[in-house]
Amino acid sequence: MESQALVIAAVGALGIGAQWIAWRTGWPAIVLMLAAGFIAGPITGFIDPEAAFGEMLDPMISVGVALILFEGGLSLDLRELRHSGSAVWRLATIGVLIGWALGALAGFYIAGLVWPVAVLFGGILIVTGPTVVIPLLRQANIQTRPNSILKWEGIVNDPTGALCAVIAYEYFRRLNDFPDASVIEVVPPLIIAAILSGLVGYAAARLIAYLFPRGAIPEYLKVPVLFTSVIGVFVLTNQIEHEAGLVAVTVMGVTLANLDVSSIRSIHPFKENVAILLVSGIFILLSSSLKWEEMSYLQTSIRPLLFLLALLFLVRPATVLISLLGSDVPWNERLFVAWIAPRGIVLVAISGLFALRLGELGIEGGQLLIGLSFAVVVVTVIAHGFTVDIVARWLGVKGTSRPGLLIVGSTPWTIALAKEMEALKTPVMIVDPSWQSLAGARREGLPFYHGEILNEATEHNLDLSPFQVLVAATGNEAYNALVCNEFAHEIGRDMVYQLGENSEGNSRHALPESIRGRALFEAGFSVTDVNERQRQGWVFKKTKLSQEFDFTAALAKLPEEATMLMLVRETGALRFFTHAARPDPRPGDTIITYSPPQVKQPESKTPKPGASQARTNVT
Repeated sequence: MESQALVIAAVGALGIGAQWIAWRTGWPAIVLMLAAGFIAGPITGFIDPEAAFGEMLDPMISVGVALILFEGGLSLDLRELRHSGSAVWRLATIGVLIGWALGALAGFYIAGLVWPVAVLFGGILIVTGPTVVIPLLRQANIQTRPNSILKWEGIVNDPTGALCAVIAYEYFRRLNDFPDASVIEVVPPLIIAAILSGLVGYAAARLIAYLFPRGAIPEYLKVPVLFTSVIGVFVLTNQIEHEAGLVAVTVMGVTLANLDVSSIRSIHPFKENVAILLVSGIFILLSSSLKWEEMSYLQTSIRPLLFLLALLFLVRPATVLISLLGSDVPWNERLFVAWIAPRGIVLVAISGLFALRLGELGIEGGQLLIGLSFAVVVVTVIAHGFTVDIVARWLGVKGTSRPGLLIVGSTPWTIALAKEMEALKTPVMIVDPSWQSLAGARREGLPFYHGEILNEATEHNLDLSPFQVLVAATGNEAYNALVCNEFAHEIGRDMVYQLGENSEGNSRHALPESIRGRALFEAGFSVTDVNERQRQGWVFKKTKLSQEFDFTAALAKLPEEATMLMLVRETGALRFFTHAARPDPRPGDTIITYSPPQVKQPESKTPKPGASQARTNVT
């Protein structure tokens, strides 16, 4: 018991520790987790999952994979997928078949795998890993269309690859049990089992969608009930056919994602946290379970290297280019999509699960899947991760390199702020549900979105990926807090700001800090404050800092009543002055201040020394 508890604690610490280091350094989390598990397992022998958990290791990984696929299904909103065009549908249909066939052929003829293992692994290789692709695209700042294609291909193909693996496994399991059975005798029962499992998953999703909004389940039990239901559906449908539960939980997740169930939306942050824990844990368990003899295949033969090169330069490009023939996607974007296909944790998790299953069937070569899948993940993450920026520039699919500012509320103050940001080449967007309120933004030619930012339809019609900072500045401070609280999880709580005085102490008349954004300005101006100053003619001013003209000099040249709003780094990063934090100004930064109107001085007065320099630096 003590050794099991130690292994569980070590797996959690290594997995989450690797994720944290990845966040701090920008390195791929998957490579760090592989290194941590490899050091803790084969190299030092500190963790031995098989010795610690014995027969429990298999069901632990099975349930973990089922929950990961369910979470992936919850991300597949078909309404948003419709806006991605036909390219994703082509890759999810034609591309799946071509990729499966080419992957299987490469596995058999190049990697030297036996046919059952090659066909099963070819199906798993369809997975392109949204947990790796999405951060990669965000970091490289890719244009909207190729970004959307790669993102949705990864989300769709996660469950699709698992289903292909299930089909292949069940087919070869039947042949193993009944060697003389024909294709007609084997395939129809598999199809029937898959359909039945899918129907069970669909029925479970509909039942949850019926019970949750009607108060049949209290709020504090909704998450436990949901995850218990997923595990129950998985175990139940596995009785219909081995691993058919993976089909059921995937269908269950996709169904819930496309039903208007408000309760499901509210648990998204929790289910993502669970997915991170499961993904980290399974990856550490699998990598620490590697045996040196299982990796000898990778060390003593050139076949794995040739197989990896074939995946990078033959299988993936051929799959994408053939699938997109005749589409309206430009050739430079097709070539970019054809190159980018990093595999992620789901591929390793599914490979580890079916490696155990193939071993139980006595099929030779099944144990090679874990080592080979790790090699695929490492090579594709490194190859695509380190070249994505270069290839994107070469093919001309780079998006704007500066972080954008999303402004909620169209008022004279926000319009003035948006104009100032546009002058600094910062992408900006004003969002407001009132067409009349947007009149000023339209007159100034500013980008705007007419709609309610909190409406789910906005997620499907407005691309929020260019915007790393949000400012809520409507006339309602409580609504501003609601918007900030809604987007804090997606953008980051330290990147959502609002107008409105921040609560001091434990005032029962103010909104608590935990549900609001950071208050703009060091003084925490309210909506009334900025509206009054706007009527008095206050304006935004920008001051460029240099080695000679530093922050102290800039402050001395500004009116006494002026207040700091933000500074813009040379990279375009936005840092706001708030009630709780003051960013560190550096040479090259541009400081945005909110200042009263200048009052002309009598001509007889002698100008102060340095005034002309101030006029040069403050506009």
